[in-house]
Amino acid sequence: MKIGMIGLGRMGGNMARRLMRDGHQIVAFDRDAGAVAKLVADGAEGASSLDEARGKLDSPAIWWVMLPAGEITQATIEQIAANAQPGDIVIDGGNSFYKDDIRRAKALREKQLHYVDVGTSGGVWGLERGYCMMIGGDKETVDLLDPIFRTLAPGIGTIPRTPERVQGEGEDDRAELGYIHAGPAGAGHFVKMIHNGIEYGLMQAYAEGFDILKGKSSEKLPEDERFDLNLTDIAEVWRRGSVISSWLLDLTAQALARDNALSTFSGRVADSGEGHWTIDAAMEEAVPANVLTAALFARYRSRVDHTFGDQVLSAMRFGFGGHVEMPQ
Repeated sequence: MKIGMIGLGRMGGNMARRLMRDGHQIVAFDRDAGAVAKLVADGAEGASSLDEARGKLDSPAIWWVMLPAGEITQATIEQIAANAQPGDIVIDGGNSFYKDDIRRAKALREKQLHYVDVGTSGGVWGLERGYCMMIGGDKETVDLLDPIFRTLAPGIGTIPRTPERVQGEGEDDRAELGYIHAGPAGAGHFVKMIHNGIEYGLMQAYAEGFDILKGKSSEKLPEDERFDLNLTDIAEVWRRGSVISSWLLDLTAQALARDNALSTFSGRVADSGEGHWTIDAAMEEAVPANVLTAALFARYRSRVDHTFGDQVLSAMRFGFGGHVEMPQ
């Protein structure tokens, strides 16, 4: 299929490359001409504007917008819609707020355009590992786009099948491949939002645990109760057979192996907004979310008071997403 990829940053560029590896055609646009040139060198067709990109796409045109959530995404979608033809498809693969998706889908539907929201997880590793995707939109459009999602997804790989899961009994068989049609517009980004809220909690648990381990050598403790623990070895042994093994722990082990003091990270931890949105949703639904709320507030606290645990958080964020720390 031919796709207009708008936004060639940490994820957009590699998603385009993964698509091209599987025979899809990419028309690439980014405000950074250098990013476009790099993708053209890898086989994409470049464009210097959205208007030029539209002229190079098929009909119906398929646009994949991979930009930071907020005004830039909204402005880009509005510009695409202004020159679109009935039947064209706009996909937002960034981390947009799900209520914005619902509003956009309605507005585009009035112009006979289709809108699909794709919550995307995979970070900077997605080119090789594939991307886990949670998709919202009407069934007909999502099914039409299936070859794109199938290429981007990890596939069943080496992960064992869930023993109790029965195929064809109301479950989405694509889940085993790493993507699902979650529901109507907004559902994809809603599921991804909760995914990221849970991610905050998991990361905070690791961070606090390693902070306690490191603190065991403190001179505030009685001398016979102090342990000079090797955090690098602890992270490594927990990766092997432990019930708390995970990709986040893998990334922590890698960071500690490079520098067990994590001295390149100050511990000033940003939040993408999705943790905040998750807590808002919990309050709307009157669902207690103690752990996720505490994890979000810990990130706020990290901006004025840094701990070793915050450095662990920063190391994980850099490991999976290439996120650099917030400026002071």
